[in-house]
Amino acid sequence: MKLDLKIIALALVIPVATFAQDSVSVPSAMYPNAYTSGSANVSPFTQESKRFNDWAISAGAGVPLMQSSDLTSIKGFGAGKNLFGWSAYLSVDKAITHAFGLKLQYDKGESRQGFVNTKDHVATTEGAGARTQYDAISLLGDINFSNLLRRVDNHSPFRWALHGYAGVGSLAYRAYRQDPGPVYNQALITEVKPFKLGSLFAQAGAGVKYRATKSLDIETRMMYLVSGDDNFDGAGGASYNGKVNDNPSDNLINITLGATLNLGKHESHLFWHDPLQEIYYKLDVLADKNVDVEVCKKGDADNDGVCDDWDRQLDTPAGARVDGAGVALDTDLDGVIDLYDKCVTVPGPVENNGCPYSNANSGTTSTITDNTSVLEGIEFDLNSDKILPSNTPILNNAVNYINSSTGAYRVIGATDTRASEAYNQKLSERRANSVKNYLIQNGVNSNKLEAIGHGKKDLKYPECNPATKCPEWKNRANRRVYFEAK
Repeated sequence: MKLDLKIIALALVIPVATFAQDSVSVPSAMYPNAYTSGSANVSPFTQESKRFNDWAISAGAGVPLMQSSDLTSIKGFGAGKNLFGWSAYLSVDKAITHAFGLKLQYDKGESRQGFVNTKDHVATTEGAGARTQYDAISLLGDINFSNLLRRVDNHSPFRWALHGYAGVGSLAYRAYRQDPGPVYNQALITEVKPFKLGSLFAQAGAGVKYRATKSLDIETRMMYLVSGDDNFDGAGGASYNGKVNDNPSDNLINITLGATLNLGKHESHLFWHDPLQEIYYKLDVLADKNVDVEVCKKGDADNDGVCDDWDRQLDTPAGARVDGAGVALDTDLDGVIDLYDKCVTVPGPVENNGCPYSNANSGTTSTITDNTSVLEGIEFDLNSDKILPSNTPILNNAVNYINSSTGAYRVIGATDTRASEAYNQKLSERRANSVKNYLIQNGVNSNKLEAIGHGKKDLKYPECNPATKCPEWKNRANRRVYFEAK
């Protein structure tokens, strides 16, 4: 039997979806169909039409602690007192998939270790002390474990993520040592230039990120730096009489607090983007291969291509075009579906087959008046004000209708109930202005339009408060723009 792929494809695709890139809205003759869960906005990811950001800049500062060395920064690690230096990093970040990215990172800092603080320039008899000034450039792999392990059927937004880092680079440093004695005697012990064979190092660690805003992430991170050099701590290797550690590599633990600025115009970064959407593209790829599997469990009573399991209109007339939820299309929203509508783009009464009466043959006034609300149904992705290609036919109809009328119209934006009132108010205004600008760019007189936002107070489905009470198609219907005569 030919498949409706809803059930089997989830099982086939989930292992791949963790590494998937985002799906992107483009018009296609294949959509809407039974495999898109009501969405007409899915296709393979391309750099040209992506709906997320994938570049970022990160910076942070912290404390480096010399460890696994002859002179250490923490008393409990070995020889020395508790001495603290400083560190900083700056990186350019590129997300490759939802779960993996690369960072080109520059680190700079100064560690302090041993029995005496070398920054006070005072002679001591307590024991040797040292400090190491270092600069490092490295290429790090970035694994987003939260996306890697995240369930793809989890529709709720998430704001915390666990990242793992590992990479190699070039390390340059200067190590100074102060020996005990009656006079101050600090001196340069070792200097390593960058980009030499002996300057290679490795670092690895983990960080926890919090999404503070759509553009800013806060992160606390712990990295372990392996220098590969027994002189990195300033003890001077075997020449230091107090040598207590035979490890050929003096290493650092670097604890930092930093921030990531996500670059780009989109609402979300790829590392925060929901990987679920890619599943729908995978479903269509499988459908093209004509895999034979089980048909819809409950069948398709009206043969519209949408299984009864999620068909919202079980008696669609034969031949009617439907949306992804199985509802017959009514482009001009006049109550006459397109199958029977003789004037698909212009509203008209049912008794006149969806066409407006003309004054000449009916003796009545036009059913299209300046008080008619028109063309509701322009929906948006979560946290987005971008007009999707699937909305352009509706908007082009709006251009024709408004230009043919003498009235003026309000372009009203709305949201679902996620996030705060203040955020949703601004988002609804952006959506309204986005539609208004599209209409003006396509020939509508700006004097006929007024863009306003209703935030989350204007729900098409009021029962979706909070959003978790409703399926996603209802929340999507709440994220809309519609028109109202002034």
